[in-house]
Amino acid sequence: MLISCFYCLFRHLLGLAVLHCRSDGANEVEILVLRHELTVLRRQVARPSCRPADRVFLAGLAGMLPRERWGSVFVRPETLRRWYRLLLARKWTYPHRRPGRPATAGGIRALIVRLARENPSWGYRRIQGELAGLGIRIAASTVWSILQQSGIDPAPRRSSETWRWRRSGS
Repeated sequence: MLISCFYCLFRHLLGLAVLHCRSDGANEVEILVLRHELTVLRRQVARPSCRPADRVFLAGLAGMLPRERWGSVFVRPETLRRWYRLLLARKWTYPHRRPGRPATAGGIRALIVRLARENPSWGYRRIQGELAGLGIRIAASTVWSILQQSGIDPAPRRSSETWRWRRSGS
């Protein structure tokens, strides 16, 4: 029992000596970290939850602390490292695009539907050819799928003229 008391006393004295020998900059940073931790802990009753700004602040300041002093921060060192990695990743990564081909523009879709409705005898390949003549590069299968999604039947069923109508009209 007496040995453990001497050990504890010796440990605290050694900690004070190390604290005294540390630079003033490291002491100031640790004080800032501890003050910010107090403001975070005062805002809550249960387990501390950090806002994104708190995470950025703590990760940035803890990066300036010597690693042996990271124990004074109320989160684990692994958490601080993860926050710091996320902070760096946010700075150096670019926004991700969605996978796959980009969607066909709405104006081109509307033009395809309009051509199909105004020219009932044109099929999807003819519409694709007309668009190519206008300088719009689009696959015939894309034209076909746009017509299907719009509920437009294929050209022979869409045409208002039939053979029977022609004979009776002439």
